[in-house]
Amino acid sequence: MPTFRLSTFAAAPPERVFATWTDADRFHEWIGGVTGVTDRVGPAGEAGSRYTVQFGRMMSRTEVLAAERPRHIRTRFGNAILKGESDVTFTPDGAGTRIDQVFTTRGFVSSIFGWIFATGSYRGSFKGELETFRALVEREA
Repeated sequence: MPTFRLSTFAAAPPERVFATWTDADRFHEWIGGVTGVTDRVGPAGEAGSRYTVQFGRMMSRTEVLAAERPRHIRTRFGNAILKGESDVTFTPDGAGTRIDQVFTTRGFVSSIFGWIFATGSYRGSFKGELETFRALVEREA
């Protein structure tokens, strides 16, 4: 299973970073192509919660596998082109938070699309989304 690792520093406390990361109403502000979140069962920051992220007519069902506020969240997600897990840690670092994200994709098609999304820093790439998130959370810190 292909694995992609990303990291950035956000000049904001871990509590704010985690709260913004798990605010499903704000996913569209930093995750490329998100048009809504539906079918919510529980808060997005708690283990056992589930929700569906809409990308136009395409959906990605997501389950929170583990969560330790404000330090860690692991989710399983999936649709026809990209499925796998995201494991994110939020580590206090001076006056901010180190964000480390690991994507692990499952399946042949997902490994191809994972590689495409892991290449470069354009808006819809994994890195582009992480940097958009960083700017968003810093703006509000």
